[in-house]
Amino acid sequence: MLRYLNQLLILICSFFCTCVIAQQVPNYPQKPIKIIVSFTAGGTTDILAREVGNQLSIRWKVPVIVENHAGAAGNLGTEIVGGAAPDGHTLLVSSNGPISINPSLFSNLAVNPQKALQPVAMLGDVPNILVVPSSLGVKNWKDFLAYIKAHKDHINYGSTGIGTTPHLIGFLFAQKMNLNATHVPYKGAEATRDLVGGQLQFMFATAPSVVSLIKGGQLTAIAVSSKKRMSALPDLPTLTELGIDIATGAWFGLFAPLKTPPSILNKLNETVTSVLDEPAVKKRLLALGSDPTEMNVDEFTKFIRNDFALWAPIVKASGAKPE
Repeated sequence: MLRYLNQLLILICSFFCTCVIAQQVPNYPQKPIKIIVSFTAGGTTDILAREVGNQLSIRWKVPVIVENHAGAAGNLGTEIVGGAAPDGHTLLVSSNGPISINPSLFSNLAVNPQKALQPVAMLGDVPNILVVPSSLGVKNWKDFLAYIKAHKDHINYGSTGIGTTPHLIGFLFAQKMNLNATHVPYKGAEATRDLVGGQLQFMFATAPSVVSLIKGGQLTAIAVSSKKRMSALPDLPTLTELGIDIATGAWFGLFAPLKTPPSILNKLNETVTSVLDEPAVKKRLLALGSDPTEMNVDEFTKFIRNDFALWAPIVKASGAKPE
């Protein structure tokens, strides 16, 4: 009798464990995945989204469609994904502009990313490079200092939009240099084209969006905003080395709608982390200037909260107002 009861207990436990496992590990993905990108094609956000999307498609054998929805300083992408079904089939690739900065920049967001999105995985920690058009004739930091001294009241710097990291780092730089520079905001990657064309005199651009232009001779790199030098451009000094107290950049990450099941979040995080750890992928991203940064879901969620707290006072000091 006792043996019978023990066997029955084992069968009951096995049944419930199987049910729990089935609930924790759903058949995901069940259909094509859509990745929304908050900015125009060709920028860093787009580059990283397509790299990760392509690898997910190969591994999971489902179509992964990347759609660019630029507009409202990245808020449009947040609205689309924040209102999507929390089933892991609509995801967002965005940066600290829309996620950490916009809640302080906009007083009436339709969808607050800090409340409507669930952080999934960090895709890359990306420095901003101080770049100038090669036609400017500026070759290094010494030349740049001479140029801004001679043209102090006639300098324009660009960004990928009001309140983005290129804007706010440019603001901090001009403030620390006592430079009366005019900020010219663009909608995404168009800023780089006008910089190459000479309509702008300098810009803090995310590394992946300009490394090829630097190596191709269209742009000249002056310094990097990160705490340490870039492996892609090891001879480029940091601003801190040059005596400018700025050591920050941009990050890019994957997000899902709030209330997406933890099992899906963890599967996404583990797969994306594995993708970014592949030698070929890592080599491509490092060459672009993006440093893959591994974080689990909880670590990335905490990171997002801290990053929001970092940028809030900078937004206030800049006086930036949405267009």
